[in-house]
Amino acid sequence: MLDFTPLVRPLFENRLRRSLRFIDYGDVVQREQLYSLIGQASFTEIGQKYKFIDSLTYTEFKERVPLHCYEDLQPTIMRMVAGEKNVLWRGVTTRFAQSSGTSNGKSKYIPITDDSLRLCHYQGGFDVVAHYLNLNPESRIFAGKSFILGGSFANELKLKPGVKVGDLSANLIENINPLANLVRVPKKRIALMEDWEKKLPALVESSINEDITNISGVPSWFLTVLEEVLRRTGADCIHEVWPHLEVFFHGGISFEPYRDRYARLCDPARMHYLETYNASEGFFAVQTSWESNAMMLLLDVGVFYEFIPVEDAESDNPRVLPLWEVEKGKTYALVITANNGLWRYKIGDTVRVEQTSPVKIKIAGRTRHYINAFGEELMVHNADEAMKRACRDTGAEVKDYTAAPVFAAEDRHGHHQWLVEFSTQPGDMELFANRLDAHLKELNSDYEAKRTKDIFLDGPEITIARSGLFDRWLASTGKRGGQRKVPRLSNDRALIAQMLELND
Repeated sequence: MLDFTPLVRPLFENRLRRSLRFIDYGDVVQREQLYSLIGQASFTEIGQKYKFIDSLTYTEFKERVPLHCYEDLQPTIMRMVAGEKNVLWRGVTTRFAQSSGTSNGKSKYIPITDDSLRLCHYQGGFDVVAHYLNLNPESRIFAGKSFILGGSFANELKLKPGVKVGDLSANLIENINPLANLVRVPKKRIALMEDWEKKLPALVESSINEDITNISGVPSWFLTVLEEVLRRTGADCIHEVWPHLEVFFHGGISFEPYRDRYARLCDPARMHYLETYNASEGFFAVQTSWESNAMMLLLDVGVFYEFIPVEDAESDNPRVLPLWEVEKGKTYALVITANNGLWRYKIGDTVRVEQTSPVKIKIAGRTRHYINAFGEELMVHNADEAMKRACRDTGAEVKDYTAAPVFAAEDRHGHHQWLVEFSTQPGDMELFANRLDAHLKELNSDYEAKRTKDIFLDGPEITIARSGLFDRWLASTGKRGGQRKVPRLSNDRALIAQMLELND
């Protein structure tokens, strides 16, 4: 196949130059986004309710529009699903991303408007390639094909004709420019298949004879695909199958627990990894340096960002800061106002600000996916890194895990129970638990304080999950698919109790 990379590189370089203004004028860019969003929605139902006018300042906007969680917006969004127009955004919205994570455990439906699809989701994907080409001047990414792992349109709703509800990736694949299909695998029919038992072999069969140069998806699910490709072909390294594979654009969950396994499957000398922050609610950030996986916020994609200091995240009247007031080293709950009709929406993620000019972040975890039952403030990024280090110490490999508190009983202090599905079990489970505990202390001072001399908190309890447990649990909730993932941490035992029952 001809290499079109030199031909299209100037297009991506133009975009890269535009993004450089983020460095010195991030506040200006963000104010422009807010004023544009307010103007476009002035005649909508929410615009009329909160009296959107062109001269509305950020301070006035913050005073008029309350913070929202999904439950606040759900009735209004369901009216949009039913076909009402000019509600949260202009026009009729016919596409919705189905996602998990609401407080009652049911699916949520995130609007994908024409504006958010074009100016945010697809623009974010374009930006990822722009930054990758800047980081890798020798890239030949357009000399072959992209392997994009997507979900399906499976959902439990009765929909009007023309309305589509499914995984974000399914919506993106369904509406992608037809020219992109010439350099993408698999075919749309396979990409959107719902049954993963049939989809997995179809993905493998459709890709093994293609010249794949880049792959995109969630690390845990793509790992399964790559392992099946190797099994099917008898190869030891994925570069024996795809010799020109050069980059994995990944997101959705932390890559750290999977990094070592990818390093064994791929030739490290030929492989790059670029992290993205591509959520159902929008494409927010991309890694822009090999030295750090901190991601630069995309400031001109129809999203206005606000930040709640993490200590105020559960407050009824939290402090809320715009982008130009965040501080390096602080962790915040992310709030967005976007061209999909989500106004001052608490997305549920926490981010740590690694740099302020331009603003670069790392995902710290979920506002609801953490353990703080004993004042230990354990976040997902702590757990992922500690698990990675414990595996390195003991030679173990972890396929998936979740953890939850076990509250104090007569014979034991409170502690954390870790339900772990191993690909390779450690030879000494007690050593694994001890190493996990030690690394959690290294990574989290609050955890270390609570673990002092076992006075307040006992060491972790490891429970081995049967093979396939987490897949079975996801299937039992109706959430198995390319973008579904197991909650790493829970502050109560509701979810782990379901999993333990299946495990028994």
